[in-house]
Amino acid sequence: MNSKSLEERYDRILRDMEGSLTARDRVGIQDFVLLDNYTSESAFLDNLRKRFHENLIYTYIGTLLVSVNPYKELGIYTKKQMDLYMGVNFFELPPHIFALADNVYRTMLSETNNHFILISGESGAGKTEACKKVLQFYAVSCPSTRVLDDVRDRLLLSNPVLEAFGNAKTLKNDNSSRFGKYMDIQFDHKGGAVGGHILSYLLEKSRVVHQNHGERNFHIFYQLVEGGEDDLLRWLGLERNCQKYSCLVRGECAKVSSINDKSDWKTVQKAFTVIDFSERDVEHLLAIIASVLHLGNVQFEKSVRGYATLNSSPEVHWLSKLLGIPPQILQQGLTHRKIEAKSEEVLSPFTKEHAKYARDALAKAIYGRTFNWLVGKINESLVNKDSTRKTVIGLIDIYGFEVFQVNSFEQFCINYCNEKLQQLFIQLTLKSEQEEYETEGIEWEPVPYFNNKIICDLVEEKHRCIISVLDEECLRPGEATDLTFLEKLEETLSGHPHLITHKLADQKTRKTLDRGDFRLIHYAGEVTYSVSGFLDKNNDLLYRNIKEVMRQSQNNIIKHCFPASEPDSKRRPETVATQFKTSLAGLAEILMSKEPWYVRCVKPNDGKQPGRFDDVIVRHQVKYLGLMEHLRVRRAGFAYRRRYEVFLQRYKPLCPDTWPNWKGTAAQGVETLVKHLGYKREEYKMGRTKIFIRHPKTLFATEDAFDLCKHQLATRIQAKYKGYRVKGDFLRQKEAATKIETCWRGLMARKEKERRGWAVKVIKKFIKGFMTRNQPVCKDNSEYLAFVRHNYLMRLKDNLPKSVLDRHTWLTPPPIMKEASHLLRKLYIRHMVQKYVKGMTAQRKAQLQLKGLTSGLFRGKKENYPSSVGRPFVDTRISEQDLNIKVLQTLCQEGVKYSVPVIKYDRNGFRPRFRQLIFTQVAAYLVEEGKVKQRMEYTSLKGVSVSNLSDNFLIFHVTCDSKQKGDVVLQCDFLFEVLTKLCVLMNRKSIISIVQGSVRFDIHHGREGFVDFKSGSESMVYRAKNGHLMVVSIQVSGKWWQRNKELKSLQTLNTTNYFNFSRSQQRQNPDDPEYWISWINPESTYSFPKTLVI
Repeated sequence: MNSKSLEERYDRILRDMEGSLTARDRVGIQDFVLLDNYTSESAFLDNLRKRFHENLIYTYIGTLLVSVNPYKELGIYTKKQMDLYMGVNFFELPPHIFALADNVYRTMLSETNNHFILISGESGAGKTEACKKVLQFYAVSCPSTRVLDDVRDRLLLSNPVLEAFGNAKTLKNDNSSRFGKYMDIQFDHKGGAVGGHILSYLLEKSRVVHQNHGERNFHIFYQLVEGGEDDLLRWLGLERNCQKYSCLVRGECAKVSSINDKSDWKTVQKAFTVIDFSERDVEHLLAIIASVLHLGNVQFEKSVRGYATLNSSPEVHWLSKLLGIPPQILQQGLTHRKIEAKSEEVLSPFTKEHAKYARDALAKAIYGRTFNWLVGKINESLVNKDSTRKTVIGLIDIYGFEVFQVNSFEQFCINYCNEKLQQLFIQLTLKSEQEEYETEGIEWEPVPYFNNKIICDLVEEKHRCIISVLDEECLRPGEATDLTFLEKLEETLSGHPHLITHKLADQKTRKTLDRGDFRLIHYAGEVTYSVSGFLDKNNDLLYRNIKEVMRQSQNNIIKHCFPASEPDSKRRPETVATQFKTSLAGLAEILMSKEPWYVRCVKPNDGKQPGRFDDVIVRHQVKYLGLMEHLRVRRAGFAYRRRYEVFLQRYKPLCPDTWPNWKGTAAQGVETLVKHLGYKREEYKMGRTKIFIRHPKTLFATEDAFDLCKHQLATRIQAKYKGYRVKGDFLRQKEAATKIETCWRGLMARKEKERRGWAVKVIKKFIKGFMTRNQPVCKDNSEYLAFVRHNYLMRLKDNLPKSVLDRHTWLTPPPIMKEASHLLRKLYIRHMVQKYVKGMTAQRKAQLQLKGLTSGLFRGKKENYPSSVGRPFVDTRISEQDLNIKVLQTLCQEGVKYSVPVIKYDRNGFRPRFRQLIFTQVAAYLVEEGKVKQRMEYTSLKGVSVSNLSDNFLIFHVTCDSKQKGDVVLQCDFLFEVLTKLCVLMNRKSIISIVQGSVRFDIHHGREGFVDFKSGSESMVYRAKNGHLMVVSIQVSGKWWQRNKELKSLQTLNTTNYFNFSRSQQRQNPDDPEYWISWINPESTYSFPKTLVI
């Protein structure tokens, strides 16, 4: 290219720029940097609106590309357009995504470094389409050979496959990516695409079993049902009707006018062939997709015992056929779970709700793991066989910011991802831009910006963030729910400026929040999340026995997805949020190592309507995308900057003084070079380590001059360099090979000798110790026994009993540790008991004394005793305020100790009457309102009879004389409490008599009556034909229930004490139940009987 053609091209660029400026009132300015009022958001929106209405959807901010979704075809992505933008300087032609793609590609080749293009924006803004256009451009512009064409085709056709399996219709986008994708395109030194690699992030697996109203499941399900051949559908057991499958119609939107499922199915089939999927792989893959549809139709019924039973034998048949699993094993896996009990494994049946949860969890796991397999299969087809160094261009197509009517765990993760990408944008663009200018000493007006690190820290900061609180609730024992997670969140993060809950909000804000919601103030605005389902989705657990069922599959993909080598660790796996956080950190690390380029996608309206530009929606996106801040930075700064060494190394051929070698510093060389090129002083500035060029046109002129010069130099350099390089390379390689070979072999031999010698000694010592492990400690076995002791103690540390009632979890010790284990167990139990006793109050101790007395009287003797254990005793059941004043005056001398409401049955006729039973220090009284009906002195009380059944009747036997009317038949709901109080007052436990069958009582002197007791289906009291009082009580189930009920109730009371053990009791075996009983002070009058078993 001669100087005349260079001038003509330069003039053409100037004319194009001048034409653009002249027409700016009609079509806007193609680079926002050229806006006069660049600080005005209204001017920014006005320019964007003008271009949008003229179908000019692309606009620059320096090298950042702003893309507005037109929601229609514009015809600007043809082969002719691609050819037009190839090899052209960035600002030479109107803004286009092809211009950015070409500039990234040429910069990568010239500077041999790695780059990435971050495509961001809301859902529905056109990110996926932008990614496709970049791939299409590289497919056309890169060098072409048979091998390179194969790689190109696989890169292009990987998109429809991933979209079919990973995209779905949402409320905002008919082709919304429900997973994050980062694709690396690898280029060789000639610029040919030689390979690629795809990373996926957080597939929205919950969509497989649930869709919101107006949304669909993943595209592949509808494509298979609508587009699959008849023979294929028959083989898969499917019908050509989406309404037949429950997991496809939950969103009530199976048909979408903008989606052609039949055509997309053909594209996916073609892609399978190009990406090297074998016929067997495709068959197994489609069998899995069909099995998910059948699994969604599996229904459960509730059995008589409350367990889940299968009522979908055709669906089980097809699942068995498609997955290659015996139907009995499959049915068992869907209705039972495996539980470890000591050293055994038992099957526990599911309830109907648990069975549905297990079914949905299995469907999500199958689809999620199959998707990961699919990505891995595509990566295998894209792998680069050449091991030489490659340069890379990365494409990020990841979820856009989402705000729905109800936002759940998926939206939380997606918006957290956008926060991280925004933070990355801040670090790589806005923040680094200001810091670079300040570092270089270039004067400019600092641009304030919002740093969203505070929001990222709120979500991910270690030990004090939303994710850590969520994980703690998921992993902690006990009844953790979504609401307890919200409460913990309020407790841990109260006062954070970007977190609002119903509890933490002010009165006005509370009206907009439900009690199960929390609101985050994102960089993009406020989003309210419902915590419903957060814990289940974060856990994403799959029962281990279901994994074992899947491992028996004959489907090769299922075998790969559920490998036998997968560890069945009892430790819970990482939660979904933690995995996603880790993967995002890895993505950020990848991106930080590359040069960034940005495409900011904007949607003009929410209705996907062409030609409609909604100012409010676009203004919101301009704000959270940081476009105004980026514009202010670019306008205040320079369009191009490079280090002196790089700039001088590239352009030194343009000046005779700097070519071929510059003797001085790089800064001095650049100063000499720009003076020779005729740069004006206002066109550039010299920093401390870099040169800054203000206008792109200055750089274009320099680049064109370099293109002209380098062709002249290439021939001269090539001739001299070839000979020098070949000769020098040969000599160096020969000498280096000899030295390396000698040193390496010697080094490896010495290391191998040392390693084997050390290994022999260790193994020998270990074997000898094992063989002599049962002998007395000696030199041969001391280290082995020390290892055994240390290993046992370390395991014991992590498996100590959590309660003194737990007598079965102590680890079995090796022979050498049996005595030490016994002593440690006793010490540890004493420690736990001592810890509990220190917190026991005197009132609780007195309560437990009474309970102990009750246990001695009734345990194992009366059926309904176990139900009373957990009910605490009270001082009195009738307060003095509720007693008649006359009664109180009558009994004031004796003092009221206890009172309780009872029902008294007449001696003649057994008519029930409500009475009050009052215990004083010397007598028991039956009172009717203000009148004492009967007084029974303790000295005249011969005994109290109760039955061994579950009734609440008691008969007071008194000595009949002129003062006493006869025995008293009572019914009391607090039977055990009344009798225990009576024993305490009389200091006489033998007063209670527990009888079986009938009780005789004296009506009056010389006349007797009977009360008969028996068990029945319902409780009744009536006068029998024989004149006896018949008491029918409900029969309580067997002894095992009594024992378990009693143990559970006593465990509630935490009845353990250690300090008051007698010396003989402390020497007893801790496994002996009596070891835990007599913990009350032996000197106390009322201690627990030793027969009580805890």
